[in-house]
Amino acid sequence: MSIIEDIRNNVIQGRLDAEDEGFDEGWEDKPATMELVEQAIKEGGDIKKIVIEGLTAGMTEVGKRFESGTYLIPDMLASAEAVGAAMNILAPHLEKAGVESKGKFIIATVAGDLHDIGKNIVATMLKGAGLEVVDLGTDVKTETIVESVAQHKPMFLGLSALLTTTMREMETIIIKLNELSLRDDVKVLIGGAPTSEEFAKKIGADNFCADAFQAVAVVKEALGE
Repeated sequence: MSIIEDIRNNVIQGRLDAEDEGFDEGWEDKPATMELVEQAIKEGGDIKKIVIEGLTAGMTEVGKRFESGTYLIPDMLASAEAVGAAMNILAPHLEKAGVESKGKFIIATVAGDLHDIGKNIVATMLKGAGLEVVDLGTDVKTETIVESVAQHKPMFLGLSALLTTTMREMETIIIKLNELSLRDDVKVLIGGAPTSEEFAKKIGADNFCADAFQAVAVVKEALGE
């Protein structure tokens, strides 16, 4: 079995490093996704093959198992985390190898809101799907978010809020993006318990995402996948 196949199989097993047991028996103490990617790089492995035939192929299989009900949400998140960590290791080598990010996604919890669990899950899933994620954190000022959009020129902007008192900041951000002629160049996704499809339409967002899986689906559709 080649190292690329090993990477793919370890993604499917949701193994980030050698300490992870994997979903099936017999994987304990074996090199996992991170160790294998580092080894492949040291051995001069083809970066494109590592990404496409190893990481992406692994996540594709994980997606199929999730859709069939074989895998549950924690299983899929474990695999996505492994891919995200591997992409961080590969980052310095991607441009030289001619491997382009599928797109840049800025994500943030709006000003006044400190909740980050949902945001973090979305960020992990998007990294696993091959997106370059810029996570601005929680309680992020409108000005900071708008400046980040101007600087990074992302394809997507994800805004999260868990409070009815803070979700209004989403509208303020969209208004500022319009004022600075930045709105037409970025797709705005919103999420969080108090938000809804109706609220998204009201404030001029492109999509309401009820969970991380819907966010990934929206992004993939926008990318034509």
